[in-house]
Amino acid sequence: MKKILWLIVLINWGCTAKNDNKAVQVSFTNNKHAIQISGLNNAIIQDIARDSANGSWQSLLPVYRMPADTDMKNYQPVQPGTYQIRDSVVIFTPDTPFVAHQTYFVRYYKFDEGNKVSDFIMGHNRPGSLQYSDLTFK
Repeated sequence: MKKILWLIVLINWGCTAKNDNKAVQVSFTNNKHAIQISGLNNAIIQDIARDSANGSWQSLLPVYRMPADTDMKNYQPVQPGTYQIRDSVVIFTPDTPFVAHQTYFVRYYKFDEGNKVSDFIMGHNRPGSLQYSDLTFK
């Protein structure tokens, strides 16, 4: 039994990745006509920008309008707009201006988190599921 415990500890320790990324943040820019998403890995941003069209950003960092009933936020349509890369920041400019006092959110998918062996063993994650955070702004 002790050997199995040590084996699980060693597998967990070996599969744990160090996360050096800063916290992902959303803030307004361009006189509140756009938002900037910062804290993403610069190498990944540049790689996606080089190999992808504008539509891929909408599936990677979608922006939504927060509904009055927050239980319905998974069913909201994506806010259309354009994405640009400046240095290590992603800039999103909506097709229609943001409404004052309306809450919006960016769904940030954490593709590198929740994939450790221990997450599956402990039931924190299921195969095929993605971890994400909803970053709200107003």
